[in-house]
Amino acid sequence: MLRATPSLCLFCEVRSVLHPKSSPWLQSRQYASKQLQRRKPARLELSRRVAEAPPKLSSRGKPIQKRTGSPFAAMNRTRVNIRESRPSPPPGSEKRRKPPGRGIERKEKRQDGDFRALKMQRALSNVSYQRRSSIKEEINHIQSFEQFPLLPVVQESISTQALKGMEDAEPTPIQRVAIPALLGTDNVGKRTRKRRDGMEQFLLAAETGSGKTLAYLLPIIDAIKHAEAREAEQAKAEEDNAKRKKEERKAGQLFELDPGEDAFDSSGRPRAIILVPTAELVAQVTTLAKALCHKIKFRVSGISSSISPTVIKSRLFAQASIDMLVSTPHLLASIADAEPRVLSRVSHLVIDEADSLFDRSFAKETTPIIDRSTPTLKQLILCSATIPRSLDNYLRTRFPDIRRLVTPNLHAIPRRVQLGVVEVDKEPYRGNKSLACADTIWTIGKSAAEHGTGPDKENVDTKRIIVFVNERDTAKEVSEYLVSKGIDAIALSRAVDNVEKQAEALADFTGAALPTTSPGPTSVPLSTKGRVARSLPNTKVLVATDLGSRGIDTTAVRHVILYDVPHTTIDFIHRLGRTGRMGRRGRGIVLVGKGDRRDVVKEVREGMFMGKALI
Repeated sequence: MLRATPSLCLFCEVRSVLHPKSSPWLQSRQYASKQLQRRKPARLELSRRVAEAPPKLSSRGKPIQKRTGSPFAAMNRTRVNIRESRPSPPPGSEKRRKPPGRGIERKEKRQDGDFRALKMQRALSNVSYQRRSSIKEEINHIQSFEQFPLLPVVQESISTQALKGMEDAEPTPIQRVAIPALLGTDNVGKRTRKRRDGMEQFLLAAETGSGKTLAYLLPIIDAIKHAEAREAEQAKAEEDNAKRKKEERKAGQLFELDPGEDAFDSSGRPRAIILVPTAELVAQVTTLAKALCHKIKFRVSGISSSISPTVIKSRLFAQASIDMLVSTPHLLASIADAEPRVLSRVSHLVIDEADSLFDRSFAKETTPIIDRSTPTLKQLILCSATIPRSLDNYLRTRFPDIRRLVTPNLHAIPRRVQLGVVEVDKEPYRGNKSLACADTIWTIGKSAAEHGTGPDKENVDTKRIIVFVNERDTAKEVSEYLVSKGIDAIALSRAVDNVEKQAEALADFTGAALPTTSPGPTSVPLSTKGRVARSLPNTKVLVATDLGSRGIDTTAVRHVILYDVPHTTIDFIHRLGRTGRMGRRGRGIVLVGKGDRRDVVKEVREGMFMGKALI
């Protein structure tokens, strides 16, 4: 069947001959396809952006948000939002809500140009550099312990007992600042504002390993000996008065009853109490105080949960009264509940490691002890290596009259401590942090092993290393792994049951038990399959949590390994403070792996290199 061809005009016939592709039927087909592709316009629906003006941009090129509280905010709207407090944002433009204070940090970042990676850096109390400089000038004239107005017997015990073996020992900055203030003989003219009850309040804050314990022990012992001298004179006067009255009664007052002697029982009533957070610190402070009592003649006792109740009772309630008691808050609070007279004669109360004893784990026991001791208290001494912002606010509220005795290098890690970084993600560790830790320890111990190959093979320098972790379970796992690699390691944690072995290991690290030399390197069989594995007998390792970073005087430690990157600046200061103590050099090594804050480590290294405080 034939179709009728459509009739065309002359112009279309000529065009179809010259340009066959542009035939009318082809053009109509293309036009129809284009019309189908277009969306049919909705004449009864307005666009969402019909009432919106072009966005106003700020000087930085970002859109300025419209104020919803403006009286003209409801104009030119296409939808009435009567029940909404603010217009809902378009889908996909929701942003995460900023935490409080984020705007302040951005403003400070723009002004200073220095981004602080650690959140806890803002939680440390700030000490201005002007005050640091003024303190340094005030203590420059003190060069010897003989300049302190201490009793002669106390002066003699410093060089012969407390600092035995240290020739020409000079007082540290915190001792130059604290001892004159605690004795009440400031040359600067600053006086402590006493409260109505006559109690003085002090805060001793200095870097780790600066001798804070000796700074408060010497003035307290001096005050105890002065009090004993006054009591001896008073007792002698009362005895003479009693003899005179007795002679008068014999002469004419025959029928008057004899009042008898005043039986004042002083057992179990110490004059000074020192509170520390752990049993290890109880033993350390007690050892130092007993070293001074050989010539000064005063009684010191230390009680903690590591000794039996029978020993605690015999030490505290002995027939001869004790002058100084060192204990933990939990134990002393429980004893005070049963025997309130324990706190009835306290004239000096020391809260050592105050940043720990005033946190939520110790505050419930520490605060009642202070309240019960207040009626007879003459001096309240708080001691800490750091002043967190929380502690600073607490002191301003609870002790507004407290006097702050700080050193110029507070919150600064000494320059004599170097900090190295080991990248765990790189070869040959491939993310195995335990392997990186073991390899680092073997590298440190090689120098001592090489020393044992010389002519003096019998005496080899023993390397003592502390490895810090963030969790208790990690401490046990790391110590077991190091032992499997031939390293003498032990975990120091409350989760470990072998308390006696921990005490022996800690005594070795504090230099209180063994000398610093050991026999030459030997091979010890570590495998049961008949082969002999290598061992590192000239190196001892202590794997610890924050339990081993608070106040322990690890003078024999030269290397500290941070297995986990610390969470806060405070942990950095305390952990790296276990090395480089009392003017010695030390080295810290951080193991940085996947997910660790490299910017944190970078800022700490830069601060240590420039000698700045981590605030």
